[in-house]
Amino acid sequence: MASTIHRNVVAQRGSAKLDRQGANNNSIVRTKPRHSHPPGSAAPRRSSPSHGGDAVPGRVRVAVRLRPRNAEEMMADADFADCVELQPELKRLKLRRNNWDSDTYEFDEVLTEFASQKRVYEVVAKPVVESVLDGYNGTVMAYGQTGTGKTFTLGQLGEEDTSSRGIMVRAMEDILSDLSPETDSVTVSYLQLYMETVQDLLNPANDNIPIVEDPRSGDVSLPGATHVDIRDQQIFLELLRLGEAHRIAANTRMNTESSRSHALLTVHVRRSVVESADNVLTENYDASHLTKPSKPLIRKSKLVVIDLAGSERIHKSGSEGYMLEEAKSINLSLSALGKCINALAENSAHVPFRDSKLTRLLRDSFGGTARTSLIVTIGPSPRHRGETSSTILFGQRAMKVENMLKIKEEFDYKSLSRKLEVQLDKLITENERQQKAFEDEVERINLEAQCRIVEVEKNFAEALERERLKCQMEYMESVKQLEQKLMTSQERHGCNGFVNGCGEGVATSSADEVAEVKKLLEIEKSKRKAIEEELESLKIQLGKYGQVQAGGDADTIKLRKILEDDASQKKKLEEEIIILRSQLLQLNFEADQMRRCLESGSSGNAFPAMDTSLSQSRHSQPKDTRNDQKASVATLFEQVGLHKILSLLESDDANVRVHAVKVVANLAAEEANQKSIVEAGGLTSLLMLLRRYEDETVRRVAAGAIANLAMNEANQELIMSEGGITLLSMAASDAEEPQTLRMVAGAIANLCGNDKILMKLRSQGGIKALLGIVRCGHPDVHSQIARGIANAKCESRASNQGIKSGKSFLIDDGALPWIVQNANNESAPIRRHIELALCHLAQHEVNAKDMISGGALWELVRISRDCNREDIRSLARRTLSSIPQFKSELRRLRIEY
Repeated sequence: MASTIHRNVVAQRGSAKLDRQGANNNSIVRTKPRHSHPPGSAAPRRSSPSHGGDAVPGRVRVAVRLRPRNAEEMMADADFADCVELQPELKRLKLRRNNWDSDTYEFDEVLTEFASQKRVYEVVAKPVVESVLDGYNGTVMAYGQTGTGKTFTLGQLGEEDTSSRGIMVRAMEDILSDLSPETDSVTVSYLQLYMETVQDLLNPANDNIPIVEDPRSGDVSLPGATHVDIRDQQIFLELLRLGEAHRIAANTRMNTESSRSHALLTVHVRRSVVESADNVLTENYDASHLTKPSKPLIRKSKLVVIDLAGSERIHKSGSEGYMLEEAKSINLSLSALGKCINALAENSAHVPFRDSKLTRLLRDSFGGTARTSLIVTIGPSPRHRGETSSTILFGQRAMKVENMLKIKEEFDYKSLSRKLEVQLDKLITENERQQKAFEDEVERINLEAQCRIVEVEKNFAEALERERLKCQMEYMESVKQLEQKLMTSQERHGCNGFVNGCGEGVATSSADEVAEVKKLLEIEKSKRKAIEEELESLKIQLGKYGQVQAGGDADTIKLRKILEDDASQKKKLEEEIIILRSQLLQLNFEADQMRRCLESGSSGNAFPAMDTSLSQSRHSQPKDTRNDQKASVATLFEQVGLHKILSLLESDDANVRVHAVKVVANLAAEEANQKSIVEAGGLTSLLMLLRRYEDETVRRVAAGAIANLAMNEANQELIMSEGGITLLSMAASDAEEPQTLRMVAGAIANLCGNDKILMKLRSQGGIKALLGIVRCGHPDVHSQIARGIANAKCESRASNQGIKSGKSFLIDDGALPWIVQNANNESAPIRRHIELALCHLAQHEVNAKDMISGGALWELVRISRDCNREDIRSLARRTLSSIPQFKSELRRLRIEY
């Protein structure tokens, strides 16, 4: 016992030390971070490291993965606990010796039976794939007992379920997405080692491929293997499918599809890397347009994914005949691999790589220049504890193996020659183009100069001609003006006598014209006076007419006022008649109900309120009483008319308004009347009452009427579109009377059952308003709240259809504590609704963590045992058995359900 503890402590210290070295190695190997680029575009180019030829240390990374129990183990080992206990947060594994003693081992990663294929790839293979893309060789290998999931981990294609894709498929996706199709290339070979013979899975006729070793570098190659260029993922999947069809497998006791050979998938990556170019400086230290040619390098790396055949014991697998020889060959090759691992772990001077072809093929993976990740797969069954122990010890020894990582770079002379030729051709073409452009420019300048000279000469000639014509015109104009002045001077000297003789005639003519003008002025004055007299007479007549008209208008206004008073009085009488009729019908209904209660000898309240919802009135009243009430409401509907009843909702008289809203609520309790009420604007009027009036009775009855209308799906969407949920939320926060809160909760509960409006209902505060009504401790109110939470099961339906993802909004809004608190309520309706809501919440794995921490798991167990309804009990049991987190928690607590 003491030696075992000492050995474990030493192994843990060594693992911790190697972990620190591996962490440092990761920082050394990755020269530059990888940047994502859009599909179809060239991948970002990496510059080679400054010391590309220097090797860096890299320890073999080992992860352990536990396979879940299969159907056979669940039956055969049902009474026995697993022999393995995982502690993934500590990266630790415990292997039980017996019920009171166990051995502890530490690994780089510990993957539980619930670990997804994506997580396995990211922690085991993705660092290796990234190193391959940086120019290092890489190896990913699976080792373990037959039937523990090695082929599933590495080679699962995931054709039906993409989440189950194995490491091979995911690694090729990352490689193709990071390469540039113009400069990089990927080739693949797929082989199997069967009975110490290397066979080609892509070409079955090539069944004996030799292994060649370079005597200088020690590199191992397979010159006869088939290599296929990969351009897209579909081609790679077809190659894997072809290889799996040719791989040898058999049915044993341990595994129905047991691999009888070791499979090796080799991915060769060839990448072009260009160093940064240097500018050639001139004498003035200015960068010229010429650049020094960069050094093109080629990085060749390979990724080897090895699916080892499972180790097995003959008496357990039942192998015999030819299968026995296959098992012996598999065990011998794995034994040789174990010896090499032991020698490398102990730093032995001699490592027996040549004992087996498998070890020769893996010479670069263990103790070589490749980055290696090993995943060991184990099973939980205590029957195979010996095989599990040997697998774990193999992984522990492999963690001590140190590889020296090294980038393989080659100078690409061909690429440089092609680049220089292209650059020379570009320079020649550019020189010719510039020479031609210079000649064309000179010719253009000459033509432009000639055109400008011609244009200037033409403009000078035109300006000279215009100036000559202008001077000529000014000369002619001056001559003409002088001639006119001369003629005017001559006429002035010859007309003086004629002017003196004509003066008397002109004076006589002027006197006659003045007399005529005076006469016309007198005529105009007389006409004006006559018009003024006529205008005065018309004014007098207009005054008399205005007095007569004023007396007639007063009589008309008086008559109109009398008619308006009569109409108002008639309207009030009609309202009083309607109210009296409704009161009469209500009294008749209450009298009939009292008479029936007295006749039947029943106890309790015989006068149910008019504001009860449809569901409660139908269940609480006898059948004949409901028929009488329906007849009474129908009679009122026919005698008065719906529009007149709705018009009374806006009456200024409080009593009229209360009676009217009660009548509308009773009408809304019948499904046949709901459509007519909505079409006539009754829903809008009820919402206005809920918004406008603070009277508790009006708000209570209006909320009850809205709850009745909310039982129809078409009305539910109309209520949401008109802002009904906001008004109901305001009423829920303001009201204190239990009956009012019961009506509001009933309306919101009816709306919760419509999956089309559920998210909008939540966004407008409907769910929080419903949960806020919990402050009222009345059981009827809590029953409506529980019904609303149960109606929200349509959220589960949306999640199952893929419309909604994430946690339930009931959990986000804080409803889980109240649900857990009332899951075992004394009231049967509350308990039934809460139990149903809990089962629906538990159906989604995303809610499991909150339900476990909130105590809902215990209530689910109680429901699965003690619920009165068989369907709810079955739903709870089915949910507990289908959610992995519930199963794990119950298993941890050792609770049977």
